[in-house]
Amino acid sequence: MQWQYKPNPDSAIVKRLQNELNIPEKNAFLLAQRGILSFEEARRFFRPQLSDLHDPFLMKGMNTAISRIEKALEKNEKILIYGDYDVDGTTAVSIVYSYLTEFYDQVDTYIPDRYSEGYGISVQGIDFAEKNGFSLVIALDCGTKAIDKIAYAKEKGIDFIIGDHHTPGKILPPAISFLNPKQPDCPYPYKELSGAGIAFKLIQALQQRKQQPLDDIMPFLDLVAVSIGADIVPITGENRIMAYYGLKQIEKNPRAGLRALSRSKQNKTLDISDLVFTLAPRINAAGRIKHGKEAVKLLVEKDLSVANRFADEIEVYNEERRGYDQKITIEALQQIIDQKEENRFSTVVFDPKWHKGVVGIVASRLIETYYRPSIVFTQSNGVLSGSVRSVSGFNVYDALQACSDYIIQFGGHKYAAGLTIAPEQFDNFKAKFEEVVKNTITETSLVPEILIDTKLSFKDITRKFFNILKQMAPFGPGNMHPVFVTNGVNDTGYSKKVGKDQNHLKLSLRELKSGLTMNGIGFNMADKTDLVKSGAPLSIAYTIEENYWNNKVSLQLRIKDIKPVYEQPE
Repeated sequence: MQWQYKPNPDSAIVKRLQNELNIPEKNAFLLAQRGILSFEEARRFFRPQLSDLHDPFLMKGMNTAISRIEKALEKNEKILIYGDYDVDGTTAVSIVYSYLTEFYDQVDTYIPDRYSEGYGISVQGIDFAEKNGFSLVIALDCGTKAIDKIAYAKEKGIDFIIGDHHTPGKILPPAISFLNPKQPDCPYPYKELSGAGIAFKLIQALQQRKQQPLDDIMPFLDLVAVSIGADIVPITGENRIMAYYGLKQIEKNPRAGLRALSRSKQNKTLDISDLVFTLAPRINAAGRIKHGKEAVKLLVEKDLSVANRFADEIEVYNEERRGYDQKITIEALQQIIDQKEENRFSTVVFDPKWHKGVVGIVASRLIETYYRPSIVFTQSNGVLSGSVRSVSGFNVYDALQACSDYIIQFGGHKYAAGLTIAPEQFDNFKAKFEEVVKNTITETSLVPEILIDTKLSFKDITRKFFNILKQMAPFGPGNMHPVFVTNGVNDTGYSKKVGKDQNHLKLSLRELKSGLTMNGIGFNMADKTDLVKSGAPLSIAYTIEENYWNNKVSLQLRIKDIKPVYEQPE
């Protein structure tokens, strides 16, 4: 791994923040490094305020959307809430459905089937709306590129409001209202909302129009926080505010569905990583293995005993998903070896038997072994469906755009996307994608990178330092968990392999300069055991966390990498 140090902030600013905030120098350093340069900016960072949420009517199309919904309510029209089958889509649908059903009963939900319909707005979904008398469809987390589908719906007299956050193409969908801060000439100040974030802005606008208090819809921020974590959007600006209050909602009074899913975590304060690694995979498992509507059913349920039953069912899907994930990852890695493709700039693999619900996870797994943009294809409904994952610094959406001659359709973000191609175009697409990646990727993007915030001595790791560090949460893109380096540590003699498969490394380390010791854990780092046990001086890259054990709480290092003693180049 490359250890890349972030630039040091201005020392005068660090000193001023240290004095004005009465915090340790290293905390002030981290704030200044994140562009927080004054007492007032620090106050807003540490204490996000709901009053700083933007007016939803600044979003292009919001006035039209609210007027159309009000007309539907007035005329007792049937409204269909339509969304994608992943976490962002199902949470977005659950927010708007739960809100509307508090005062209106002509509402239902629709989640497309991953296998028979695929991603986004489908002909089947529009036909369902027509057959069942829905005259207004609110599509969330999808629809930006559904030009033909929206035109088809218009022919049938069905109006669409689209609330999406995916990058628009040159042609926008002909919906009654298109809510997407990334569309050209949208004046909305914050462009990085998740799909559920846009769903929240929609209900915030409805709430404002009804002249009802914002506090009444704060409970919906629990689902927004889950979507922010799962969809890997930046935790900056408005997203930071919503994630901050959403986590508080989950901690104090979560909806029944989230309480049921997080039963094993009830003694621990949940953070964004818990949402990403505990709740999100389970919500996703419904759409991957059975149907996304199962996730919505759980998330809108108010009875805890019923939610517990739904959560038990979803846990079964999650275990099934894990099995597929492990099996297909092994097969995909073997395919790379068999085809002698270990030294390519990209990974593109295909097997018609692979489960469509886990190919995205497998693409991420392949990056763990071969650090390069990866696509995993399977066959579905006569076409090849692929999930794409990228590496740091490489825009895979742009790469797909350059391959569009061989693609039926695609959509997504800088680091994750989906696409479909004709089976006969597989070889052409694979060759073109490799060519594009080879010609555009930088050398540094092909080596995993750890971004280091600063060096620390073990004497810097005090309870006061950590308590202030904790207040910098929620962590995620745009505000990553600070990563530190300590040079010149060695094993106290008590480091050892742990875990069922002995694949983790529990560390007991002494800093040579200060003589202080710290415990640490390196997950999947058993291969570093000989290096650690050699007694040689080491450099460690790590984050700091609390360890809960036998009703005691202590600080420990979450190790990210270990090298023979290494100094930052001057």
